[in-house]
Amino acid sequence: MADRLDAVFAALADPTRRAILALLLEDDMAVTDVAAAFPVSLAAVSKHLAVLAAAGLILQEKRGRITWCKLDPDGLRPASVWMQGFGQFEPVDLDAFERFVAAELDGGDAA
Repeated sequence: MADRLDAVFAALADPTRRAILALLLEDDMAVTDVAAAFPVSLAAVSKHLAVLAAAGLILQEKRGRITWCKLDPDGLRPASVWMQGFGQFEPVDLDAFERFVAAELDGGDAA
């Protein structure tokens, strides 16, 4: 588990890899399309993708001659579980927060 956690945090430490994850959050992409979004070589992006895949953050699938990349949502689970152990990173209940803000705004109008 510690090795997996180290790999996830090492992968997330690089801003280019975080940007790649943000791209893949939108949709699956071919490696060449991912590379087109960055001012570096295809080889450099391929190395970043290899790090992300080794950390379990993305999946790569060969379809014909094209390699596709897909975000693996379960890949961040070890880091999330580890951070939640500190208690200050508990998941936020956005519905409850929205109700709180609405109640505060309604209460502010009545005063």
